[in-house]
Amino acid sequence: EVIETIQVGWMGPLTGDAAVYGDPLKKTIELALEEINEAGGINGRDLKVVYEDGQCNGADATSAAQKLISVDKVRVIIGGFCSGESLAAVSVTEKAGVFLLSPGSSSPDLTSISSMFARTYPSDAAQGSVLAEVAYNDKGWRSVVVIQEQTDYSLGLYTAFADEFKKLGGKVKKEEFSTEINDFRTIISKSQNEKPDAVFLVVQTPASGDRILTQMKELNWNPQLLVSDILTDPAFVAENADILEGAFAAIFALDEGNTKFGKMVAAYKAEYGEDVPFQAYAQTEYDAVYILRDAILEVGYDADKIAQWFRDVKDWEGASGLITIGDDGDRDAGHSPQEIKGGVLVPYSSQ
Repeated sequence: EVIETIQVGWMGPLTGDAAVYGDPLKKTIELALEEINEAGGINGRDLKVVYEDGQCNGADATSAAQKLISVDKVRVIIGGFCSGESLAAVSVTEKAGVFLLSPGSSSPDLTSISSMFARTYPSDAAQGSVLAEVAYNDKGWRSVVVIQEQTDYSLGLYTAFADEFKKLGGKVKKEEFSTEINDFRTIISKSQNEKPDAVFLVVQTPASGDRILTQMKELNWNPQLLVSDILTDPAFVAENADILEGAFAAIFALDEGNTKFGKMVAAYKAEYGEDVPFQAYAQTEYDAVYILRDAILEVGYDADKIAQWFRDVKDWEGASGLITIGDDGDRDAGHSPQEIKGGVLVPYSSQ
């Protein structure tokens, strides 16, 4: 039979608070698809993506993966975006012999999870340890309260930070909250009573971060802050410039001089009339489509062969820089420390 198109799946958050990521990521994928198909697709066949809503949680991601596999018969799924989506879906995809490629899930629990899983976004093991080292060694902080949302991404980042900070000699107190919570005054008061040197906000979406920061201001508490990379989008930083002044983050950095990155940013603006939001995620999402094209070109649309191909990726050039993927399925890349000054994120220097 002649197959006119090659169809792959995608799952990520298209509704709920995390849709702030899902919508621009879908647009980024559409952009890459358009470019690839206009250039002849994959040996003359168009690459097509079927989108499903993983809603940033395990249950919905599992349903999304099952639907893509049984109804759409895809052999590769790009996703999940949220760590909770990937952690839950990987058992379904592995069992079905489908390859899962995540461009956004950063939980350290995904390292070596399956030979049928890889990611173009680095693990948060580095993000957590970089922040712990800045806090303990550079700032001399000895006690940190972590306000952590109960999601897989947030838990992974909390654990990476707490393990390193305690190893260095610091004390960590955790205050957890579920995603549905809107009133943080009790958590904030409890945190304030601890008299910590700093507070680390580990949230899944900017919406949660916004609520916490707003209520901190209402309670006249302006502690030293560490924030997860989720809260470093330029618009969010600018809107919360006063309370975030002097805050630290560790991000998977952008290389704005990279021609592929520049091309992606320009194309997005031309197509959608706005700047790319969450550029650190957009670049790896865009790369996921192109690197998948290269894999299919080399080994065909065969999930097992594609999975094996991804274990041998070395210095593949993308919008997010050079991609090398190890035997554990992880991208070989790290996070760099940043500081918020005057409403913008700038590289941190300990000098």
